[in-house]
Amino acid sequence: MEQRLTDDEQQVLKTGAFGAVFLVSNADPGVFAMIRESFAASGAFAGASGLVKEALTAGGLPRLPRDSALEVESVVLPALGRAVDILREKSPADLSAYRELVVTAAEQVAGAHRGVTPAEADAIERIRTALAGPVEPA
Repeated sequence: MEQRLTDDEQQVLKTGAFGAVFLVSNADPGVFAMIRESFAASGAFAGASGLVKEALTAGGLPRLPRDSALEVESVVLPALGRAVDILREKSPADLSAYRELVVTAAEQVAGAHRGVTPAEADAIERIRTALAGPVEPA
């Protein structure tokens, strides 16, 4: 049964999704790359629906640290884990869609400019791990 998300919960989903794109984009920085990557992320996010779409389109953009990749990662990866927990509790039907959307956006961003670099592939793997969430008991 789907439940409405609070503003804070929507912000967590948005921080995780937009932050994942930012994390991959910063793995191989460059002005021209950033432009192409922004379009790639927008295209991926346009496919969102339901609670995920509502979360990604509500309110302003998340505030992410910009000083270092480690600081970005320290905000984004926990946000992805919390997003998984939120969706698992409030809208389990949207959980796989969120995971797929975030990974697709990250992969499209990585491939948008000269192919996927090792640093981008590493960032995507960390994103996948965060989205996997804790292993549930059998």
